[in-house]
Amino acid sequence: MSDGLSRRWSPGRPVNLHQTLGPLRRGAGDPTYRADPAGAIWRAVRTPDGPGTLRITAAAGVGEVLGEAWGPGTGWLLEQLPALCGADDDPSGFSPVHPVLREAMARHPGFRLTRAGRLVDVLVPCVLEQKTTGAQARSSYRELVRRYGSPAPGPAAGLGLMVPPAPREWALVPSWVWHRAGVEPARSRTIVGAMRHAGRLEETIGLGSEVADQRLRALPGIGVWTSAEIRQRSFGDPDAVSVGDFHLPATVGWALAGERVDDAGMLDLLAPYAGHRYRVTALIELTGAHAPRLAPRLTIQDHRGH
Repeated sequence: MSDGLSRRWSPGRPVNLHQTLGPLRRGAGDPTYRADPAGAIWRAVRTPDGPGTLRITAAAGVGEVLGEAWGPGTGWLLEQLPALCGADDDPSGFSPVHPVLREAMARHPGFRLTRAGRLVDVLVPCVLEQKTTGAQARSSYRELVRRYGSPAPGPAAGLGLMVPPAPREWALVPSWVWHRAGVEPARSRTIVGAMRHAGRLEETIGLGSEVADQRLRALPGIGVWTSAEIRQRSFGDPDAVSVGDFHLPATVGWALAGERVDDAGMLDLLAPYAGHRYRVTALIELTGAHAPRLAPRLTIQDHRGH
C-alpha cells in the first residue's frame, strides 16, 4: 500500500474501532465500509475536498490508532481521524446507576460515540431505513451506491469499496431506479428534497447538533427519528434519542425495567440520564439485550416488477 499518507493518534485509552465505528456500517455488504481479515476498517468517504479512502487500525489496549488515506480527501480524512474514533466524545458526566449500564461500561471500555463529520452521506441510509426492514434498507443502499457511486481511491478498489454519490447525483436518480431498488416514492422524495439543501445541511457540522435538528426537521419526510439517527452518527450527539423506533422502546424497557414499554415509557426510563440518552441506548444494544418477540417479524411487501 503506497502513495498514501498516514497519521498516528495516541488516545491514551482503549479504542474499540468496531464498536465505535459500527453505527456507520450499513450491513456486512455496505460498499462504503469494509472490515478486513487483519481487523482493519476501511471507509470510502466523499469529503469536502473530494473522494477519499481511509484505512484504520488500532493497537490492543491503550495504544495507537493508525490512519492511512488515499485520494483527494486524504488531508480531511486524516484531520478527522481522532473525532471519527471518538476523541470528541466525553462520557465524564455520565454516571450510570442501573447495573446493566455499569456492567456495559466496564465490559466495553473502548466504546466511544463516533463523529463522522459529514451529514449528507449519513442522511441517505438513515432515510432508506424509514418504515422498512433493516435488510431491505441495506439492500437498497447497496444497489444504489454500486450503481451511482465511484470506485474508492487507492488500494481499496480491489476490495470493491465505493465512494457514495454526490448530492447532485442522488438528486438525479430516476424514479424507476428508486423503484427497482425497493424505495417507494415517499422515501425517494425525501432524499431528493434533502439533496437540494445539501449545502445548508452540511454547514451545520460547524454549527452544532441542535441547529442540524432544526434544519433537518424542517424538510418534508424527516422527523424526530430520522434526525436523531443522523445526528448520532454525524455529530456523535450523546443525547439524540431515536423516538419512534420499532424495536428500541421494548429493548430499553426490558433492559432497565424488565418489561416492554412504549416511547413514553422509554423516555421516562432515560430521563435520569438526560444529556446521555443515546449513550444509554447504545450501551444497551452492545449488551445484546432484547425483549422476547411477541409477533412475527415485520414483512415488507415487495411491489417491484421483476
